[in-house]
Amino acid sequence: MKYHPVHSGYPPYVEANSAIEAAFAEHGRGNVQMPPKVYVTFVETGDFRTMPAYLPALGIAGVKIVNVHPHNRARGLPTVMALTVIIDVETGIPKAIINATELTAMRTGAAGAVAARYLAPRQSSVTLGVVGAGRQAEAQVEATAAALTIEEIRVWSRTEKSAEAFAARYSEYNARSVSIERACDCDVLTTTTPSTKPVVMADWVREGTHINAIGADAPGKQELDPALLLKAKVFVDDPDQAIHSGEINVPISTGYYDPARIAGTLGEVVTGKKGRSSPDAITLFDSTGLAIQDLAIAALVLRDGDEGYELPFP
Repeated sequence: MKYHPVHSGYPPYVEANSAIEAAFAEHGRGNVQMPPKVYVTFVETGDFRTMPAYLPALGIAGVKIVNVHPHNRARGLPTVMALTVIIDVETGIPKAIINATELTAMRTGAAGAVAARYLAPRQSSVTLGVVGAGRQAEAQVEATAAALTIEEIRVWSRTEKSAEAFAARYSEYNARSVSIERACDCDVLTTTTPSTKPVVMADWVREGTHINAIGADAPGKQELDPALLLKAKVFVDDPDQAIHSGEINVPISTGYYDPARIAGTLGEVVTGKKGRSSPDAITLFDSTGLAIQDLAIAALVLRDGDEGYELPFP
């Protein structure tokens, strides 16, 4: 068994996007085993989750352990840290332990890029709105830039300094720090905050917009005005997880949103079973993060022969 620190040599987003798209397609065909993620909550500090899956198309199985601690920035630590353990399908022997912290950001960014490629109103000269300016916002921009032609980025953050620094990093895409209302006036809107109260109002989003709702990934989190869910055609990564911990979790728990309104899964979109109904439709991808995404990107690391350290097991 090897430990893969993966400090460098990450797969390019073109490859990551393709691998994640293929994993969603397998999900859409019903060809995966993936129970919903399990949460352990530390009341005021954060939580950790376990995410097992088997992806037969790649012959890979394993489990990711990932934490989310929103206050870690003040400690100089990443908000999200993760390890993926790969299990040999034939024997059950652990084959590899992979540092999945950066890979988690990448595979989540890739999921947003796949959703945008299939659901955005157009593929070129795209205005990208970004709400939140942390690591996942960066991943969303970089993955989306590998899938669409971005003409302009409009970014908003609770801290103006963070938004300005973010805009400076992506000046090649004409990135600008703007008001949140202006950020929402776009072709593709990405939200990546840890908010438990809506920060994006329905009236700010125009017809034809595609939204990647990324930040809500645990019970009680929500970034969008629930009225926006009723205006939009909502696609989820996995219904069980989305109902429990996605953007739709709070509106469902309060009786405001009926899960029967879910338009389908991203896997069904990728396989052509579902999609955008009209140019004027508002589409929304509710991303909670799937274990098959972690296996798909882990497979890229293992394929590329990332150097690892031999561990004495079994």
